[in-house]
Amino acid sequence: MLKEKEIQEVAIIGGGPAGLAASIYLSRYKVSHIIFATEIGGFMNETHKIENYPGFPSISGFELSQKMGEHTKSLGANIVAQEIEKVVKEGDNFKLITFNKEEFLAKKVIYAVGTISNKLGVPGEKELKGKGVSYCATCDGPFFKNKEAVVVGGGNSAAVAVFILAEHANKVTLIHRGDKPTCEPSYIDEMNANPKISLIPNANVVEINGEDRVESVTLDTEVDGSSAYKTDGVFIEIGSGPNTSLITDLNVDLSERGYIKVNPDQSTNVENFYAVGDISTNSNGFRQIITAGAEGAIAAIAIFEKNRKK
Repeated sequence: MLKEKEIQEVAIIGGGPAGLAASIYLSRYKVSHIIFATEIGGFMNETHKIENYPGFPSISGFELSQKMGEHTKSLGANIVAQEIEKVVKEGDNFKLITFNKEEFLAKKVIYAVGTISNKLGVPGEKELKGKGVSYCATCDGPFFKNKEAVVVGGGNSAAVAVFILAEHANKVTLIHRGDKPTCEPSYIDEMNANPKISLIPNANVVEINGEDRVESVTLDTEVDGSSAYKTDGVFIEIGSGPNTSLITDLNVDLSERGYIKVNPDQSTNVENFYAVGDISTNSNGFRQIITAGAEGAIAAIAIFEKNRKK
């Protein structure tokens, strides 16, 4: 058990734009806090190119993550590179338990963990994860130099994964279940113009095959007379869902889709528990870097005002 003097004023869980913005504003308001993040930037690191963030006409997600992280650290933020496994109430405080079984206490929590990647749920996916099955083209794309890869999905994240992989692999195939991808039309034009990229429409991956490494995928349709499609890797980009597994014991109110219900100041039905970024119901569901950062700032000012009125 931690001593009373070790209780943190605010614990921020998550190192994406929402959590980092919350930290920057808390630092400016002189509110002591701690950040739990194993990766600075979160999903931003998986974004090949960002062209809609003010001040940066074009910047990679990784570079923007680094800049935000440097800004946060320059203000003295205490970042603990541990992942939180569970959050529970202990009296008036919150107890945060890491996967290393260390425990931290905080008076308030800003929950900024975002979402987690959806899984295909097909045979071979779990068994070959890390052996050719990946959910992060930015992380694993360089390992596919001079190889072949497929991307499963049809939205913007799938298209971005295709572009990242095309910088390394000899061949990249987008497998999507509709007549055409649902990503931005400009992305489709860019894919059609790249000789390295091909598309397989109206198809679903029903199995991922291989022993020690991915060797092929099985489709529910045939390509060149076969349902087996050879590949060295499978990148799954079929969206994501809210990550609330850490807070099941808190009885936080959730929306029908599983996102955390928040008030205009990012507070929840649980006293002193705030949710920001992609995990929350605010910003009209517009899950962007700029809205995530705004929500983090709003939570910070709410906490500052609450403390000031004591």
